[in-house]
Amino acid sequence: MSQKNVLILGVGNILLTDEGFGVRAVEYLQSRYQWPASVRLMDGGTSGVLLMPQILECDLLVVLDIVLGTDPPGAVYLLEGETLRKSLSFRDSMHQTDLLDTLIMCDLAGHRPHALVFGLQPFDYKTMGIELTPQAQALVPEFCHKVVDELSRLGIAMAIAL
Repeated sequence: MSQKNVLILGVGNILLTDEGFGVRAVEYLQSRYQWPASVRLMDGGTSGVLLMPQILECDLLVVLDIVLGTDPPGAVYLLEGETLRKSLSFRDSMHQTDLLDTLIMCDLAGHRPHALVFGLQPFDYKTMGIELTPQAQALVPEFCHKVVDELSRLGIAMAIAL
């Protein structure tokens, strides 16, 4: 997998407290690790379908997001396949389209990457505020460690930045 193009995409609206968790997580990963040339980290914000060109260029798409699941706030989810529908970033928010719909469009365009979504059950995603809730902020390192562990398991090596 290390020779494949990987896109780590942090998505969310940074103006709505924990809705911006994915963006903050990708910022953390950018500042704390050195990534191989085959791995691109990107703040996808609320761009939705406008991210399709970048998604079409990758073989593995790793989305960092919030997810509304059945577990209490702070739970971390790893979603793939049909469970991707649980991802909030492209559905039921101000974003343009659903992640799965974007992947279907990529499939129709000739290339659908394998996709993983790492999601955090938010503490508050409706209150206007540019900072994460203190509880979500405290979970960023642990969340990102899980992302790094999974990527390592898939053969993608990175180093801790000095």
